[in-house]
Formats: sequence, structure tokens, C-alpha cells
Amino acid sequence: MYPDLSYILHDIIGTDPDNWTSIFKTFGLCLAAALLSSGWLVMLELRRKEQEGLLPKIKIKTLDKHKAAIKEAVINGIIGFIIGFKLPFIIMNFEVFKSDPAGNIFSADGNWLIGIAMAGIFAAYYYYTGKNTEVEATMTPGEYLVSPYKKSGDILLIAGVFGVIGARLFSILENWSDFVKHPIETIFSGSGLTVYGGFLIGGLAVFLYIKKIGIKPIHLLDCAAPALIIGYGVGRMGCHFSGDGDWGIVSALSQPSWFFLPDWMWSFDYPRNVLNQGMAIEGCEWKYCKQLTEGVYPTSVYEIIISFITLAFIWFLRTRVKIAGMIFFIYLVLMGLARFLIEFIRVNEKYELFNLGWSMSQWIALGFMLSGVIGIIVLLMNRKEKSNPEISFS
Repeated sequence: MYPDLSYILHDIIGTDPDNWTSIFKTFGLCLAAALLSSGWLVMLELRRKEQEGLLPKIKIKTLDKHKAAIKEAVINGIIGFIIGFKLPFIIMNFEVFKSDPAGNIFSADGNWLIGIAMAGIFAAYYYYTGKNTEVEATMTPGEYLVSPYKKSGDILLIAGVFGVIGARLFSILENWSDFVKHPIETIFSGSGLTVYGGFLIGGLAVFLYIKKIGIKPIHLLDCAAPALIIGYGVGRMGCHFSGDGDWGIVSALSQPSWFFLPDWMWSFDYPRNVLNQGMAIEGCEWKYCKQLTEGVYPTSVYEIIISFITLAFIWFLRTRVKIAGMIFFIYLVLMGLARFLIEFIRVNEKYELFNLGWSMSQWIALGFMLSGVIGIIVLLMNRKEKSNPEISFS
């Protein structure tokens, strides 16, 4: 496993693990890659729908120069404070930071004087430049037009921030006993995110944003489907390669003769996992030197495979299905079903609701599947009633 970049570089170029590159955690790198790949697909799909005449340009109201400059000054002043507050502390205490980057970033440790100074410098600079920026002439006084795909960056940022918050909240709910014992460590842990929590909270935040700027939600749902799939798949790569605990139960059954994949994909012991769980690896003297005592089902690998197969199927359908929203509801059914089934062999807290013994993720997956089925039925019924296949969920 590769808990951080230093272990990846060790296998590639032979450098010693646990050096300064260890601040770049594998899970975090994959999470960033998931967000970027998702944003890229959203941009491609928004551009395609605009070219097909399904999405008009967005009308954006211009701000008074003075108000716009103040807004820029406040936002960048906060950024400047964070940089000035944390960066000197990180440089002066690098060994401490390297051991727990997430915990140190979110701690109250830092240099207040430099933080305040940097806030003032950033705020003054952006206020001055914003106040003296020339505004381009527009066709309509007080507003200008923007292509929807140019808002992909904003959508990505909102989805990323609120998605991580939601994923962390749902992870805490799924592991409430660990949170009660170690609340701070659990909140700022570098691993342990529940995908559905990110989907729900991040999705709600994006929905409110696009409604505000004037993008039709029904079309963005279709654009989001392939983006969510690739984000899920790449994110699960981070789970697997870091060994963050999102694995399955012990693979007690013998490997069947029909299993054509490599042996480790049936039973894997996750050596050098980021949780440092299991027994010590003989001869290993690094920070992460443990592997599971028994092989488990590498469920994250199964989810990666399912994700990319589903992505290929959705990508094939996206230009062929002409009912707006249908792609998204198909996505809900397929990914909900996949997660529901995976949970039977995945390590997760189970609940005895109705004596079924399902995990929280299974109940959410069931909700996704039902929502998808209902959405498909509604769209098909609407198609019969209207000659125009597009409907609005405003």
C-alpha cells in the first residue's frame, strides 16, 4: 500500500519513505484527482448541451466596482490570513506537521502576527486592483452573459467543499463510537469519508447554486451523472492504494474456479495500510509496517471496476437518450444497486432495523434506487403526455 507520496516514490525511484514528500497523502491526492476529473466531465457536458441548444447563456448581474472590490478584499484577506498564520508554523515545525498534516492544518497553532499582516496585504492589494479594473461593456446595462460551462470551476469548488463536509459528517455517524472516544482525531482524520454523505450535502449545495445563477437543474443532473461516477471510481482508488479501512470482510471462502482475476483481488492483506492495522511486517522499519492478519475482500477494487464499467455505459447513452434527466436516474439505479450489493461483504456498522441487519449505506442505496426508478417512470409518463420531452424540476 501507499499511505503517502513517499511510499509511491520509494517503489518508483527507490528513495526512502517517510521523507518530506510524506505530507502528500495518497487519499488526498486521489480525492483531488477525483474532483478535477469530475469537474472536467461536467465542463464537457455543459458545453455539449449548450452547443445542442439545451442550455442558454447565463445572465450575470454586474456589481458596483466598490462593492466588488470589497468582496474580493474580504475573500482574499481571509486566504492571506490562513497562509500567514499556518505557513510559518509549518516551516518551523515541519516534523510535527509531517506526522499529521490534516490535524496540524486545522489546529489553532500558528503565527497570529504574520497572519494578520498577510491578511492586510492581500486585502489591500485585491481592493486596489479590483477598484481599478476596467469593466467590459455589455449588451444589457448592469448584466453580462456567460456560457454555463464557464461556471464549472465554481460548481467544482462548491461540490468539493460541501461534499467533503457531508462525507465527513456521514462517516462520523457511521462510526459514532470512534467519534465519541476520539472526537478531534476523527473529525480531522486523513481518511474515512462516506461517499453518500458527500453526494447528498454536496449535491444540495450545487443545486442551490445553479438555481441561483439560472442553470436548469434537470440538465445539470445529466451532466453530473458521468462526473459523479468517475469521481467515485477515482476516489475509491485512494481508498484502496492508501489502505484506509474501506475493505471487505475476511474472505473465508475458498477462491472459486471461475474467478479469473488475480488472487489478491479475492483475498488481500493490505500491507503498509495507512491505518497501521494488523500484525507487524517482518524487517520493516518504516512508519507504516503492518498488514492485516487475515485476507479480506478488496471491495474498493470491485467498486473501481464497477464504476468505470458504469461510466462507459452512461457515456454511451448520454447522446442517445433524449429525455432530460433520464441519464441521471439511470445512474441512481445502477450505482445504488452496486453499492447495496457490495455492502454485504464490506466492513461497516450494521443496524437491526426491521431485523435486516443492513448498514446505513445500504438504506441510502435503497433510497437511491427507488428514487431512480420513480424518476424514470415519471419521465416516461411525462414523455407520453407532452410532445416536448424536456420537463422542469424547478
